[in-house]
Amino acid sequence: MASKHLIQPRTLKGFKDYLPAAMIPREWLIETARGVYRSFGFSPIDTPALEYAEILLGKGGDESDRQVYRFVRGQREIALRFDLTVPLARFIAQHEHTLGLPFKRYHIGPVWRGENTQRGRYREFTQCDFDTLGTDGMLADAETGLVIHELFRAIGFERFTIRLNNRKVLSGLLETLDLKQQAVPVLRALDKLGKLGKERVTEELVSAAGASPAQCRAILEFSAIQGGPREILDAVEPRVSGSPLGAEGVAQLREVVAGLEAGGVGQDNLQLDLSIARGLDYYTGTVYETFLGDLPDIGSVCSGGRYDDLASTYTKSHIPGIGASLGLDRLLAAMEELSMIEPVATPAPVFLPFFCADRGPDYCRLAMSLRRAGLATELYPNPRKLGEQLRYAGRRGFKVAVIIGEQEWADGTCQLKQLESKEEERLPVSDLVSRLLELLAP
Repeated sequence: MASKHLIQPRTLKGFKDYLPAAMIPREWLIETARGVYRSFGFSPIDTPALEYAEILLGKGGDESDRQVYRFVRGQREIALRFDLTVPLARFIAQHEHTLGLPFKRYHIGPVWRGENTQRGRYREFTQCDFDTLGTDGMLADAETGLVIHELFRAIGFERFTIRLNNRKVLSGLLETLDLKQQAVPVLRALDKLGKLGKERVTEELVSAAGASPAQCRAILEFSAIQGGPREILDAVEPRVSGSPLGAEGVAQLREVVAGLEAGGVGQDNLQLDLSIARGLDYYTGTVYETFLGDLPDIGSVCSGGRYDDLASTYTKSHIPGIGASLGLDRLLAAMEELSMIEPVATPAPVFLPFFCADRGPDYCRLAMSLRRAGLATELYPNPRKLGEQLRYAGRRGFKVAVIIGEQEWADGTCQLKQLESKEEERLPVSDLVSRLLELLAP
């Protein structure tokens, strides 16, 4: 009989399996983001992974279009979503009369981009978006920054910088430099300043936007203005005074900065950065990027901005929007490098060994009583030697084992073993819940 051909188990380049040790902190981070979003009144939605290609193409620029996964099914050209913002614009245009405006939503789900992989970034990755739709008010722009601030504090970061800018300020500068018609290639080039440096950005400004050396110099000098937010705005205002659009951008930034400061965002966590533009074409005003103080070279881990014209592709209604997205995978990679992730492979802190073969129902009853008291508990499924079961528990990162043998069942007691410190104690089963809650308190 011919042997069966085995298919080699492997994943596509740029895609990744997530084992429990990776999924546990991943799910915790998603739950944390969800809690912060809800605390600001954002409601959950979901949209299909697949859209008609015409919905997605041409919304994020040529580079985004090249990264879209698309295929033909019958007579239809279909594409996988490359972010959650463009599908949101289609969604709100389709459901605006049902939802009403303004509408605050969050959406957590996978997206796909056929781009080169890099540290903390894959071709399939999860975005955690939140957006406010149907308002031009700068209070929504300030609240977007407040959500970012509260989110990173809830995750456990103290050293992080929310970088803020407004595309209208940059566009106003370009008007004064007679580069208004080249705004898109200029902003795309400027957005790469942190990655490529001044020399290569200057080359791109010349090649893609046709900027002269004097114009390049003026753009880079403008983007390098330093100081506190109010100092920078005072320095910028006269430079864009010849542009109504630029003056509007400065006024909007003043409103946003005032809102952020009133909401408790301190100088240590806020930086006005005139070089950030965000690479996607649909941003029209406020833009945000967030960097970690202890690992800035990993890039922005939460970005977004205002997009007042995106929904106009799908509806005649004017539906402005503002929002941001947490880069889940990139942030997890950073947290791992910073030793912020505890190496565990189980979500349950309590382990209950099963080694009295005829006591299966008793173990089940005890395990359920612990779970109903709010203590996540794993019961080992087979009656094996205690040492073997404790080695299993140690490998997976359980906090404490509840050991009950035949003698303990007879006298109503149990042993608690803290698996990291190896400390042991004996106590009545009636005191078990209260003692476990005490041991496992954060």
